[in-house]
Amino acid sequence: MLGATTACSRVSSADAGDGGDLLERLKAQGTVKLGLAGEQPYSYIDKDGELTGTSPEIARTIFKRLGVPKVQPFPTEFNSLIPGLNSQQFDVVAAGMYITPDRCKQVLFADPEYEMRDAFIVRKGNPKNLHNYEDVKKSGAKLATGTGYAEIGYAAEVGIKESEILLLPDQLAGLLAVEQGRADVFTGTAVTVRNVVRQTKSKKAEFTAAFTPKLDGKPDLGTGAFAFRSVETKLRDAFNRELHKMKKSGELFRIMKGFGFIEEEMTDMTAKERCA
Repeated sequence: MLGATTACSRVSSADAGDGGDLLERLKAQGTVKLGLAGEQPYSYIDKDGELTGTSPEIARTIFKRLGVPKVQPFPTEFNSLIPGLNSQQFDVVAAGMYITPDRCKQVLFADPEYEMRDAFIVRKGNPKNLHNYEDVKKSGAKLATGTGYAEIGYAAEVGIKESEILLLPDQLAGLLAVEQGRADVFTGTAVTVRNVVRQTKSKKAEFTAAFTPKLDGKPDLGTGAFAFRSVETKLRDAFNRELHKMKKSGELFRIMKGFGFIEEEMTDMTAKERCA
């Protein structure tokens, strides 16, 4: 009976267009379920089986202040995050997801926590001299990236088709592909590739300097944020209020610095700007 009541409340909330009632329901149950994709440093399960990463740590802080003391992980593949959110498998995407106009049509984004350039993992010494997507295209180098990553679109900008890219589950698989010679280069966010090379202490690969890719002919800094179902504006707005307080006090950067972010990667950009 409870399930039926909850389902009815979801429908009426959406139909009423009143901003949704998810925040009140989360307060009542005391737990919020986070959709995550197992990508360091955004959200992942560590070697001790604990949920960690920038997004879970931010979520713990904000939801506690909103009256929801517990967070529960729901691991899935990156490509399944938006479908999983919209089919109510979990309550919020907590995976550092880039805000893009296409995704803005499917979900409601909080304002971003960070802005990010790309970087490459290449073989030691960077023998093919790869520093951006144009270099990859000109050299004919074999490119790898993660399934569903925004980098697929950046590569397409220079004429590299998705069918030509080696798609892998995560940045560790990307590092191994480069080390083993199955790919010449793996592309991801600068913090992601920095961290995996440093943490593994790779002797066969290195990361390149960060660079700004292009999208639709213009330089494009990726911005990552939490995502909510489109009807849940009340929850998104409450989340944003706490996020802005954390930005102003410096608390947000203190959390993210511990996961390898640098101050230049913080941002005051809004979701509205990114969705335009």
